[in-house]
Amino acid sequence: MASGLRQTLAAGLLAVCGPLWAAQKVDLDYHVHLLPQSDQAEVRLTLARGSAVRSLDFDLGDDGRYSDFKADGRWQLTSGKASRGVWRPAADKASLTYRVRISELRKNGSFETRMTPGWALLRGDALVPPAKLDQQDGVELVSRLAFELPGGWQSIETAWPRIGKQRFRIDNPSRLFDRPTGWMLAGKLGSRRTRLGETDVTVTSPKGQGMRRMDVLTLLTFVWPQVQAVVPRHPGKLLIVGAGDPLWRGAQAGRESIYLHSRPPLVSERGSSPLLRELMQVLARINDHDRSDWISEGFNEYYAIELLRRAGGMSDERYQALNDRLARDSKGVTTLRGEQMSPAMVSRAVLLLQELDREIRLKTRNKRSLDDVLQAAMRLETVDTEEFVQLSESILGGGSTVLDTRLLQ
Repeated sequence: MASGLRQTLAAGLLAVCGPLWAAQKVDLDYHVHLLPQSDQAEVRLTLARGSAVRSLDFDLGDDGRYSDFKADGRWQLTSGKASRGVWRPAADKASLTYRVRISELRKNGSFETRMTPGWALLRGDALVPPAKLDQQDGVELVSRLAFELPGGWQSIETAWPRIGKQRFRIDNPSRLFDRPTGWMLAGKLGSRRTRLGETDVTVTSPKGQGMRRMDVLTLLTFVWPQVQAVVPRHPGKLLIVGAGDPLWRGAQAGRESIYLHSRPPLVSERGSSPLLRELMQVLARINDHDRSDWISEGFNEYYAIELLRRAGGMSDERYQALNDRLARDSKGVTTLRGEQMSPAMVSRAVLLLQELDREIRLKTRNKRSLDDVLQAAMRLETVDTEEFVQLSESILGGGSTVLDTRLLQ
């Protein structure tokens, strides 16, 4: 009887106290109005209850991209090598409005992002700059993103879940401050969609830009079983955006999204694939530090080759010819340690990973492989060279001859 009474009282207390312990949800709405006539977007952040947030401290960079700030509450702008803006919202419903330049040029004169009268290719990371959030205890911000498009523009594509015609839910469990990151494309678009495993894939580009959307979907469909076997993480949505000149002729990963120039081949004459390399970047998310960029760069290029080979898209002769070229390209490389990786260093990193894979397979009698090292590295928040060696040797069950090299010192 006493035990039953205690259980009843405990259940009653939980029923009374539970709502007090639950996080208080406060809406944070992003409204983006694209303005092609001025090559800008007007962005408005609205907090349903401003008192839930003590401050948002934004990193505005040093290129003058952001301007025309208006705030409910206090706004403090500091200039210098890296400008910052601190918003302390008013207690009730509060908004911060500003303008952001969309088109950005690279050093070679091509565009990183671009806005034209008919479309805009942009990164959400730039729409809302990174910020340090100081909020009240017990508060959870619920973030949504809405776009207002110019007349004649048909749609907007992002990698976030769609909750309305031009509206999206922003939810990143790894971050306290949810902001709309990743590649985005708006305007008069042509799109192709498919579902691969658990992932909805969209390939989209402005009409008339020469984007080979079906080729992209075909290559991804061809290698996807191998992707699933290697990478245990499968996003609900993957967006691939592209356009032609004068945008940068390359490929670049964003959050659950990839930019791909429409002109270069999906598989290069060298045998690797920029699309598959950036796909590995999106899915694996290896965060290296301490002059250990060779780990992520090496993994991405290694699997761009390996996924194609495992899927049957590369003969043994072609694979050997590719390795011969990697060896020639990296002949003068003496170290893989550095903050910036040259193409020759990436080639040498790929060869090192190939050697490590063979060593693991030989010592474990083909029970383990480099795939196990990749998956172990994915579970870490960050990884450096020393930790990579430790991971590899734990899978090997002993020391690695391959990793005992001056390249990693």
